[in-house]
Amino acid sequence: MAESIVLNIDNSIDPQLLDYLKQALGEDLHVLYTHAQAQETVRRHKIMLFFCPVAANPLESATLLKGIRTKSPSTISVLVVPQNTSASISDILRIGAHFYLHTPCSNTEAAEIIARAEQQYAAENNTDCEAQKQLVMFPEIIGRTSEMERLFDMIRLLADDSDSTILIHGESGTGKELVAKAVHNNSPRRNKNFVPINCAAIPEELLESELFGHEKGSFTGATANKKGRLHHAEGGTLFLDEIGDMQPLLQAKILRVIQEKEFEPVGSVRSVNVDVRIVAATHRNLEEAIKKGTFREDLYYRLNVVPLHIPPLHRRREDIPLLLETFAQRFCASKRRPLFSFAQSTLECLQQYSWPGNVRELENLVQRLSILHSGKTVFPEDLPEKYLQDEPEDSLDSGHSSARTDFNTQVSEFEDRLILQALMKTGGNKKEAAELLNLKRTTLLEKIKKKQIGKNPDN
Repeated sequence: MAESIVLNIDNSIDPQLLDYLKQALGEDLHVLYTHAQAQETVRRHKIMLFFCPVAANPLESATLLKGIRTKSPSTISVLVVPQNTSASISDILRIGAHFYLHTPCSNTEAAEIIARAEQQYAAENNTDCEAQKQLVMFPEIIGRTSEMERLFDMIRLLADDSDSTILIHGESGTGKELVAKAVHNNSPRRNKNFVPINCAAIPEELLESELFGHEKGSFTGATANKKGRLHHAEGGTLFLDEIGDMQPLLQAKILRVIQEKEFEPVGSVRSVNVDVRIVAATHRNLEEAIKKGTFREDLYYRLNVVPLHIPPLHRRREDIPLLLETFAQRFCASKRRPLFSFAQSTLECLQQYSWPGNVRELENLVQRLSILHSGKTVFPEDLPEKYLQDEPEDSLDSGHSSARTDFNTQVSEFEDRLILQALMKTGGNKKEAAELLNLKRTTLLEKIKKKQIGKNPDN
């Protein structure tokens, strides 16, 4: 049977939590006091859960967890974060634990985290070794579908070759920058800078200076010499996001960087040599842009040495529950809110949605729920209406749209029955019915009015 570890450095684990962990996990729990003991135990035993206190220096915790993942990819880590920690929320999230537990906490909260961690351990141990390896190599890219497995394979191959230019294709919100970072972080250039720049977000007159830097006096406002992003990317990777929006003049200069490994700052006649890998990304069809004369054909073929395509979310719906769980854990931890789960009917609803904004839209939805949702479970009625009514793109293609209509109808009818039952139990009292349904009274009144339930919706 798999065992668990509590790393209680300097007795930093809350005593009440430690007592509960001993009670809940029994003889299978090891209480250790040094990093070396933890790493040796993980090496010698099959460890299911690893409870680790956040260190004063978050980098120390991140390094420890990375070492644990390397020795035991299947181990689920839980970071124990005291309320008075000096580390910022962004620092805590970057540490890379699977789950976060703020202390002091109730036994119920601890039990819920343990249950979720055990479920994830069971799920990950049903996957093959290669899938576990991918989770370790690319912790920020979430997915287990065949499309994502192919993407992981490509990232691994491209990371080994640290010089070839890469062109990443993908719809907005699919995570193009995360893929570019994964290539950089697993390449020989990992110890140098990864420098991103969004070509669509910076005005044309400023983009050249941002990329190449400028000399003092080269234009109005240039009061001092400035080094550009290319200089900061020396030895590392320059990520040109939305390169399809770059103007032809700058395209020619980027082409020179790729071909000659040199550039000139704005206002300078001196060439600067640079060793940098170019990774570009776009959601546009660059071949169509070439036909229209808005994108250089020679640059396109220089960039497209190795094309990399990220599938949209509606083509990998099986990953949606995993994404929802991951984002819920992240946002609830950052806002110190109780962790919520998603009802099966909610998962089915969200897996039917077309996700035009891809993973970014799903992440935004979970962030919204972490702010507004007060219950432990997210039901379909807790979602914005568009997620209940949208027609999935691929269901239209396959002729299954009628199933979607039936599902919406059944959800609506089930909601009607719940409201009617609550009203009957409370003798028509809207306030008591709202409390029974764990809804705000105003929300219940809106639903009654919209659905025309009863003759007098305004009690």
